[in-house]
Order: sequence, then structure tokens, then C-alpha cells
Amino acid sequence: MAEQPPAQEITDVEALRVLAHPIRQKIEQCLRKGPGNSAGLARQLGESTGLVSYHLRQLARHGFVEEVPELAKGRERWWRAVPGDRRYPPYSRQTPEMREALTEMHRLNLAELIEQAQQFAKARDTLGPWADAVLFSRATLRLDRDQLRAFFEEYIALVYRYSPPEGEAAPDARAVLVRLLGFPEIN
Repeated sequence: MAEQPPAQEITDVEALRVLAHPIRQKIEQCLRKGPGNSAGLARQLGESTGLVSYHLRQLARHGFVEEVPELAKGRERWWRAVPGDRRYPPYSRQTPEMREALTEMHRLNLAELIEQAQQFAKARDTLGPWADAVLFSRATLRLDRDQLRAFFEEYIALVYRYSPPEGEAAPDARAVLVRLLGFPEIN
């Protein structure tokens, strides 16, 4: 079980804008799979090394990625994603600028989820036993806001309970994308 980091509420609008940038989201997604350098990331993303380096520095400035000095060779800098339990202020405490950045971040995240689901569907015939590894559930809960908050905290704890520490995953383990989306029904 991975240790659950403390929740970090991000209220800095500039940090939210950093996270809401499409290239930065892709860079961070790549680094969640393991360390990388700007040249390798640029190849993966089809971008220039200079542009990727710039975005890495922006992510690092806000603590979302960090250098991995033990992998550096000469002037080549390596980076890794900084794990964390990032949270955002509730809508009632968001400024218009925060709402704009978070709306863009959510839009990008939903688009990424749809793209990943489509990629899975296309590749499913080639996945062997992993073709059956799809979890799907729909539920409607009748909760007050305190119960909804408790449900969310239990969900986060469950995610960490099933997250092995780095380097300790089973040999046949694969990354499984799990997302939780919940919102009140509008009558």
C-alpha cells in the first residue's frame, strides 16, 4: 500500500493555469509512467525540446514535477512527477479566474478519458485476459454534503490502499485508469 500524501488544496490561480495547459497535462501524464528528459518527452509528444523544457520548468516552479539528479548526464536534466493528493477549492470559494482554469482542466481531463477509452476499445482484441479488465458501475446515491465528502475521502483512501509503493507492483500488474466523477442531479 502506498502512503497517502496529505491533501493539498491548490488555490493559486497561476498554478491552476499551469495544470490546465494541454501540453503540461500530457507531460505530467508521461512522467507518471516514469522519469524522462525533455528530448524523450518531446519525441513522445511531437513537440520541440525547447518547448517541452519550458513547460517542465513551469511545472517544476509550482512543485508538480521535480528533477531527478541521479539520472542527469552532463547538461541533460531528468524529471519525474511529484505524487500528491491535489484538491481544489469548492466552487463557492473560487474566483472567476480559478473557475476558468478549473473548467479548462476538467474539459481536458474528460477529453483525455474519452480518448483513452477509445484507444482501449480499438486495442481490446489484442489484450488477451486484460480485455476483460473493465470496471463499470453506475450508481445514484442520496447524500447530504457531509456524506458526499466522507464518500470521497473513503474513495481516495481506497485508491491508496490498492496503490503499491513504487517498484513493488506485481510482475503482471498494469496501470489501470480509475476515475471518479460525481455531481448532483439537476431536476
